[in-house]
Amino acid sequence: MNSSPIIGKHGWPKLVALSALCLALVAGIVVASLTAMATPPPAPALTEAAFPMVKPNLRYGVALDTFDVRIDTIQNGQTLSDLLSDQGLTGQQSFEYANTFNGLLDVRNLRAGRAYTVLNNPKTEGPDYLIYQPSIYEFVKLDLQGQGGDERVKLPVETEIVSAGGTIESNLWNAMTGAGMSIALTDRMEDALQWSVDFYHVQPDDAFQLVYEKKLVEGEVEAAPGMVKAARYSSNGEDIYAFWYESADTTQSGYFGLNGEPMKSTFLKSPLRFSRMSSAFNRTRFHPVLKRVKPHLGTDYAAPRGTPIMSVADGVIIERGRRGGNGNFVKIKHNETYTTQYLHMQKFEDGQRVGTRVRQGETIGYVGSTGLATGPHVCFRFWEKGRQVDHTKLRFPPAKTMPDTLMPGFIEQRDAYLEQLNAVGNPHQDTQQQIIDGLQRMEEMKGIGDAK
Repeated sequence: MNSSPIIGKHGWPKLVALSALCLALVAGIVVASLTAMATPPPAPALTEAAFPMVKPNLRYGVALDTFDVRIDTIQNGQTLSDLLSDQGLTGQQSFEYANTFNGLLDVRNLRAGRAYTVLNNPKTEGPDYLIYQPSIYEFVKLDLQGQGGDERVKLPVETEIVSAGGTIESNLWNAMTGAGMSIALTDRMEDALQWSVDFYHVQPDDAFQLVYEKKLVEGEVEAAPGMVKAARYSSNGEDIYAFWYESADTTQSGYFGLNGEPMKSTFLKSPLRFSRMSSAFNRTRFHPVLKRVKPHLGTDYAAPRGTPIMSVADGVIIERGRRGGNGNFVKIKHNETYTTQYLHMQKFEDGQRVGTRVRQGETIGYVGSTGLATGPHVCFRFWEKGRQVDHTKLRFPPAKTMPDTLMPGFIEQRDAYLEQLNAVGNPHQDTQQQIIDGLQRMEEMKGIGDAK
């Protein structure tokens, strides 16, 4: 018995096609299901390699990258109107912008040799801004497009507390500048230690450490340093300390020693900063001008002409004028015991006369070479009870220590500074023993005072 085939002659191709279609549908359903269950992929992230981000160069309140920048220098005799005319402005425009500038900053602050900046956007007609910095701390910007963008801006100054130290090979200033420290910081260190360290007799291998305020304009440009917060000067095996401290009740403010003793004494060590002792007190000195032996009853400090001369203590001017070999001089009476004199001045400080009361550290004149002098210096003379003496050999009574009630606050701050000082150098003496010895001396002095 013959049976007919289920699939005809032309049925196989249709069956194959139908099967393939079914498989495709099933696969599509599976993929769709899996896709619905899966977490969607994150959005593509931008990376520096894939898409570099360029930080704009912001300065003077604008993006400098969008301007042509030209820096020029003010010439002798050149006025602000001249500078503006050089930028292509008309006479009337130059006059108006000069008045605008003067309203922001006195034009007399423009100095020959100083730089100014012109910003020009290629998309605008004519220059856009003229900028002048009277100092690193501020700038004046003139909007030369007349859009009202004229301004005088104080730049932000950040303060960091940092430490530094060094060892002297020849002199203090070479040691500090050689270690990357500024002359201004040397000045600040003298402020802290001027009553206890004779910076004109420094020795090789003397060492110093400082904790001070470092100031940065806009976080980048280093400005003049701020206050020295702590200082240690080591010489001949001895350590001398100075710590800045101000009590909460403001009754105590200034530099204090390791045991809370005020650093400020009656007299400064010298009437000058940044000088060197060129001739000491000598009763048998050969005079370089007179060419004969003549007692030198003073101490000479050589310094550049025009260096300010300071009164070494509070007092009253009792003489001021010019006389023979002394040249221009000032004489100051400090009390019934001590008088000082300052010779060979180039000129006197304005606003002072005989009878004027001056404070310690106040300028009274300027270094010169008037009278019998071979070069610019000040001859400093010191009288004790009417007799000229060598002031470098005198020992003045110490100042009173701070009250016991304030000592805990001072000690806490002192110890924090000591840790920072020790991080940049080691003391010559045992600090703890110095503290113990100092406290014992203070108790002895207190006992003497009570007995009186």
